[in-house]
Amino acid sequence: MTRASYPVDTGTPAVVLKFDPNVMHHGGLGVIRSLGRAGVPVYGVHEGPWAPAATSRYLSGRFFWGPSPADVDRVLLGLQRLAEHIGQPSVLLTTDDAGAIFLAEHGRDLRHWFLFPDPPPDLPRRLAGKYSLFEVCRELGVSSPQTVIPESLEAARAFASDAGYPLIAKLTTPWTKGSGLRSTSVVASAEELEAAYETCAASGAGLMLQEFIPGGPGTDWFFHGYCDVNSICRPAFTGVKERSYPAEAGLTSLGRSVANEDLREQVTTLLAKLGYRGLLDLDIRLDERNGEYNLLDFNPRLGAQFRLFRDTAGTDVALAAYLDLTNQQIPPGEQVNGRGFVVENYDPISALAHIRSGRLTPRAWVASLRTVDEAAWFARDDLRPFGLMCLRMGWRLASRPFATDRGHTASTRIRYRPGRAASARGQVFAGRPTVPQPQREETRI
Repeated sequence: MTRASYPVDTGTPAVVLKFDPNVMHHGGLGVIRSLGRAGVPVYGVHEGPWAPAATSRYLSGRFFWGPSPADVDRVLLGLQRLAEHIGQPSVLLTTDDAGAIFLAEHGRDLRHWFLFPDPPPDLPRRLAGKYSLFEVCRELGVSSPQTVIPESLEAARAFASDAGYPLIAKLTTPWTKGSGLRSTSVVASAEELEAAYETCAASGAGLMLQEFIPGGPGTDWFFHGYCDVNSICRPAFTGVKERSYPAEAGLTSLGRSVANEDLREQVTTLLAKLGYRGLLDLDIRLDERNGEYNLLDFNPRLGAQFRLFRDTAGTDVALAAYLDLTNQQIPPGEQVNGRGFVVENYDPISALAHIRSGRLTPRAWVASLRTVDEAAWFARDDLRPFGLMCLRMGWRLASRPFATDRGHTASTRIRYRPGRAASARGQVFAGRPTVPQPQREETRI
């Protein structure tokens, strides 16, 4: 657990917005804890009271809502209802690509109620789109894997013949669901390629194939940062992805903070060229054959593992965004190196895959966990989310294939419940008296 080493004006609340119907998403919980520990009143949008993040002691209020970004008018009206309930302008932070794209394209009318970055309206969609990112890389001379959107199964086979197996298969718009495929997966054979193509064709999802760049220890990097209105990226952090879920092509399950000045310079230069503003999370692979860093993914929002990083002043990217958006100075600081981060519900699964393939031993896995400084779920000062996560993972494993946590139907109601921090905020946080809040409230939109 880390806190900022400087005073923060916490008079402006913050709202954590999530469109992705995944109750096991840990990035939002990181924001809640980071800002909540600093004394900021934090409100979250959750699927329901069973979502682990909704039980955090650092939440002042919880809105149970299933917004769909495709229904623009309803989302705008719903966010206005949230703002009216809070009663003052709030910092709005998104934890998924759909939220970042929505605010860039439709957020103009929300600025009366919310404070959030203002990038060029089309930029988050171009960067989050897998093939459009490849086109951006070509335009700016940034190294990236060879990529194609096959128009037919024959075209997919031809690309595989040239690039060789394995290939990386990605959904062109991963913020949309329903294809039956993960947003990123490894295709190891002609049979798997045919299955992936036919699955996407049947669902109408866009399939993109990408050259596989050989990896290994120290080749998978990520970059987290925050860019201000002048596209100056500060703080800017680099780290190494040591394990992922799924193995080789997924989210970080074990990562480490490692300074890389060369990579940092390359990325900050790119961000300035793009005129980027706001939070960002990049996946990068070092091609040891030519020494070039290849940009694999650009997520125009907060990265789920951002709590891995902090600087010597105690600032992480979520706190930096809050400070900048509320016109406070971001104190200078240097990246703290060597910190480890683990996602407790996914890393054992990833490690098992590596053990089965002979790339990891049980002893080495246990040794890697001893160096962890920050966990996605477990925190001594906030235990309930970890406990509920364990219960949900146990139920998920016991009930497969009969149940899933991801399916949901967008609700037409916003239900509000006070958070655990609401009654204690006056004593625990900044000494400010709190306004009594209703125990239950439902708003139909």
